[in-house]
Parts: sequence; structure tokens; C-alpha cells
Amino acid sequence: MAYYKHPEFLQTNIHAIFDTLLEPSTEAPQAGIYCCEACAHEIGIAKGHKLPPQNHHQHAAGAGPIRWRLIVAATH
Repeated sequence: MAYYKHPEFLQTNIHAIFDTLLEPSTEAPQAGIYCCEACAHEIGIAKGHKLPPQNHHQHAAGAGPIRWRLIVAATH
């Protein structure tokens, strides 16, 4: 889970980009913090860089496949 101290630096946004699940090794469409949908592992990544590959981290049996979701977007 991403944390923050100063709420004045964040605002709510309902853009569909936050609903998109991305495959491992996919190019990040937006800079920010991405979270693995199955295990909640988080990474920070720049726009255009590739999300970690399938073997970046392993899940417990039955946790499901690695799928990345943007949870905090960096706009500048």
C-alpha cells in the first residue's frame, strides 16, 4: 500500500488508466507507482520504461498471475 504524509500533493482522479491491468514487461503508459494485483508488491517506474518481467518476483501458489495496476500517477 502506498502511503503519503502531505495530502496537498495528491488528488483523486477517476481516469480509466487506474483500472487497466498490465502484463509483465509491458511499457508503462504513465510514470508512477504500480502495484501487483495478486500480491500487492509495489514498484516505481518512469513513463515508457518496461514493467518488471514475469520472473521479477514470485507469488505463493494460487495467488494468481502478475498483473500491474497504476495506483499513484506522477504528472510532471
